[in-house]
Amino acid sequence: MTAPFRRIFGYGSLVNRLTHDHAEAEPAELPGFRRHWQGTRLREVAYLSVTEGPGEILGLAAVVPQASWEALDAREGAYLRHDHAAGLTFYRVAADNASPPGERQPILLSYLDVVVHGFAEEFGEAGARHFFETTDGWARPVIDDRAAPIYPRAHPQSPALTGLVDRLLAAQRGA
Repeated sequence: MTAPFRRIFGYGSLVNRLTHDHAEAEPAELPGFRRHWQGTRLREVAYLSVTEGPGEILGLAAVVPQASWEALDAREGAYLRHDHAAGLTFYRVAADNASPPGERQPILLSYLDVVVHGFAEEFGEAGARHFFETTDGWARPVIDDRAAPIYPRAHPQSPALTGLVDRLLAAQRGA
């Protein structure tokens, strides 16, 4: 018999509680993984994915009723669902959907704002820094779409948050 609830581990936009309706959620860690920016054949821009690696990443573990997984699978359409020994389920880009090596699909600033907003809310500025430090692939181009967001779950951000994103991104890129 399938359990009526499982927990999703969000490590990108799902850390931002404004992007979902899973009220029963708490900060969590996923050991043995790193985040990276990943292009896919299914999208014109890069999205976050995870791969095995040293250390751990912070995120949000949310209870998902069994009936809600279909909607979550549709939202995460470029990803495959994986179960982790820690009792968490997470999504990552399927190898056959990954862009060929050398393609550098851009990062949307509106998407990055949403992700960092979630980390700042859950873990403070230290959590936002942790996100940048535990994410690879920052050499991709960045599209500033803040004035007309392309990312479908974008929402207005405070000047303090966009300033934090701009500072951390510049530091990550050595600017």
